[in-house]
Amino acid sequence: MPFSHRLPHSPSVPLRIASLLTVAALALTGCTATGAPTPGEGNDAAKTSPAPVPEPAEWRKCGRGLDCATVKVPLEYDDPGGEQIALAVTRHRATDPGRRIGSLFINPGGPGVPATETVESIDAAAGEGPYSPDLLARFDVVGMDPRGVGESEAVRCLTDEQRAEQAAEDRDPTVPGGKPYEQLLADARTFTEGCRKHQSPEFLASLSTDNVARDLDQVRAALREDTITFYGASYGTVVGPMYATLFPDRVRQMVIDAPVDTHLWQHEPLKLLDDVARSNEETLDAWFESCRTEGAEACAFGDGDPSAALDALITELEASPLEVPPVEGITPGGRLDGAVALEAVRAAAGNRELWPRLTEALLAAENGDGRGLLVVATFVTVAPFGGPFATLQEPHTGVRCADWPDLGELSAHRAAARKITERGERLGSRAAYSALNCALWPAENKDRHTEALTAAGAPPILVVGGRLDNVSPHHWAEAMTERLEGAVLLTREGVGHTSYRSSGKCVDSAVDAALIHGKLPADGTVCDAPPATTRPPETTAR
Repeated sequence: MPFSHRLPHSPSVPLRIASLLTVAALALTGCTATGAPTPGEGNDAAKTSPAPVPEPAEWRKCGRGLDCATVKVPLEYDDPGGEQIALAVTRHRATDPGRRIGSLFINPGGPGVPATETVESIDAAAGEGPYSPDLLARFDVVGMDPRGVGESEAVRCLTDEQRAEQAAEDRDPTVPGGKPYEQLLADARTFTEGCRKHQSPEFLASLSTDNVARDLDQVRAALREDTITFYGASYGTVVGPMYATLFPDRVRQMVIDAPVDTHLWQHEPLKLLDDVARSNEETLDAWFESCRTEGAEACAFGDGDPSAALDALITELEASPLEVPPVEGITPGGRLDGAVALEAVRAAAGNRELWPRLTEALLAAENGDGRGLLVVATFVTVAPFGGPFATLQEPHTGVRCADWPDLGELSAHRAAARKITERGERLGSRAAYSALNCALWPAENKDRHTEALTAAGAPPILVVGGRLDNVSPHHWAEAMTERLEGAVLLTREGVGHTSYRSSGKCVDSAVDAALIHGKLPADGTVCDAPPATTRPPETTAR
C-alpha cells in the first residue's frame, strides 16, 4: 500500500511527487534525556533487549530552516550491541521557537518514500506545502528515512541497465500482470536474486515496520524528546499504529491519514491488494461519471461516452503506439502504448486535482500527442502496484515482503490474479501478480509482528479516511477506527488519496487541532471536499 503513496500526491503526500504534478501540467500546456525501548513496554518490546540510549543527534545545517543528522540503530534489536544501521534524519525547525511544542515526526507513505525529502519540500515562507503554517510554527517537523529507504541504506535489487529495460518493456493491458505468467515469474527471480546479491538476508529481513517503529523511538531518544507527535499518511498509517502499540506512553498525539487496514497488511496481503484494485476502478468510474455529468462542452473526451472512448484509445495505442520526443526539463520521451496510457489513467483518475489534466491528455493522445499521458505515467506512480517507470519498487517491495506472511504458494497468486481478471475491470492487469516478488523473497523474517495494532494506552488517534480513495478504501478507515482504542473517524467526501492539505479547511483545521491541542472532532464527522471537475484548464468557465 502504500503504499504510494502514497503515490499520486497532493501536498500531503511526498512533495517530491506533488512537484511533479506541476511538471505534468507544464507538459500539457506547453529537551530532557530519555531512554531507549524498555522490555515489557507494548506487546512486542519484551521480545528484544533494551537498545542503548543513542548519542544526542549532531545536527548540521542543510538548507533554509533545515538541519540534517545521522542516527545509528541496531540492525537487530535482539542484538543491540551488534551491527548498526545509519538512518538519515532531517528536521525543519519550528518557525515560532517561543511557542514550540516539540517534534512532529512524519511518515509520508510508500513504503519507500523518503521522509527526509518531504521535510525538505517545506516552504514556510510561502505558506504552502505538506504542513500548515500553524504546525510549522509549533513543531520541529522531523523526517526519518526508514531503514532500507532513501538515504538510510536504500534497498537495491536491479542494475541501472535492468531498470532501463524494465521501463522500456512491452506490457499487454489485456494480460494479467501485463505479461505471460512464466515471464512474470522469471522477472521475479531476477529481481529477488538481485536483492540477495546487493544486500544480506539479515538486512532484508530487518526491514519490517516493527523495526521502523523501534528506530523511530531511537531517533526520539537521540532528539531528547520524552514523547512524539506523529502524522502518518498511507503506509505511514502502519508505522504510526505500530509505534503507538509498542510505545503507547511515548505518544503525545497522532493523526493517520488514508489508513491501511493493518489486519490485512499483517495477515491477508492478497486480499489487501484486491481491495486496492477495486478502489482504483471505483475512482476511474467516478471520473467517467463526472465527465458524463458535466457534458461534452466541459469534457469533450468521448462526446458523452468517455468509457467507450477510453477503451477505443487504449486498443488503438496498443496496436499503434505513439513515439513521444523528449522535452527538455520535462520528459525524456519514450513510447506510449496502451499499457502505459492505462497506467497514466489509473494514476490521474485517483487524484481529483489531475482530472482536468487527464481529460486534456486523453484528447491530445487521440490527436497523436502522447506527451501528457507519458509524463503522468512516468512521474505519478500509484502504490502498491508500481508502474513501468516506478523508482520506489525496490524499497517498497523490501518492506512489504518483510512485513507480510509467507506468500510462497504460487497457486495463491494465480487464484488472486484470476479473481481480479474475472471481474473484467479496466485496471486489473497491473494489480494481478503484484506481490509475486514476495513469493520468491530471499529473506525470511522469523519474528515479524503479528499481534493486532490497537494503540492501547496511547491517546485517542484521529483517523482521516476519504470516501473515494484509490489506494485506501473507506472501509479500511472504518476498520482502523474500530481496532484502535478510542480512535475517532473523520471522513472526507470526494476522490483522492490522503486528505490533509488537499481537501480544504474542514480537514486541515481538524488535523491541526488534534496535533497541536489534542482536540479531536466528534466521531463520524464528515468534511466536504472542493468540487472536482474534468474540464481542461483552457475551457474552465470564467
